[in-house]
Amino acid sequence: MGLVTEIDDDAAPTVLIVDNNPMSSLRLSNLFKTRNFNVEVCEDGDQAVDDYIRLDPELVVLSLDIPSLDGHLAALEMREHGGESRIVFVAPTRMAEIARNATFSAGAVAWLQKPISGEALESAWSTILGPIPEAPGLEDLDELYPDRVQIEEDAGPLAIPLPLPALGGLPPLGELPPLGELPDLPVVVSVESDTVKPKKGKKRLFVLVVIGLIAGGAGYAYQQGMLPV
Repeated sequence: MGLVTEIDDDAAPTVLIVDNNPMSSLRLSNLFKTRNFNVEVCEDGDQAVDDYIRLDPELVVLSLDIPSLDGHLAALEMREHGGESRIVFVAPTRMAEIARNATFSAGAVAWLQKPISGEALESAWSTILGPIPEAPGLEDLDELYPDRVQIEEDAGPLAIPLPLPALGGLPPLGELPPLGELPDLPVVVSVESDTVKPKKGKKRLFVLVVIGLIAGGAGYAYQQGMLPV
């Protein structure tokens, strides 16, 4: 391995390394610093998409098993945004089949098995710098990940209808008895403690509910012709 130094050159290519394993991120950072890359590191897929849009890196090295968005979905989101970045997946041996499928689906240029060595990166380097494949998974993105969160245009506050208070004890519409035979409505008695007084807001709400019940009952009786005009 060559000497690892910090790259401070605006003309140098940028690699975005996405891995929540600190040792793996450090190893990958050192490997790409020896190739004179500016290195940016993040730990989850959601942040990786934001960083991708902000940085427009030449290369993305993306672990599949990361939090928030898995590597496959994060790569598809990146490709959906556009750009000419090359994507390389990194994954442990147990995820080899998933890595192969994700590489094809997201149009990644390669996938490398963890832990990444300098020799493995060198042997895949010509493939990494090769043509960027198409991403057929973009066509089936919603089917592959039906539960993904999509940010839609703000339509303003939702108008939630408030339920009308139920008039307990009244029979169904059309079956009301004469006015004098209406069943007794439950009586609500407010008992206040000498030591604990209700807050003004709650007391006002209670009065409004009682007034609403009385007004609703009177309106209902008026509609049925039980009260004089």
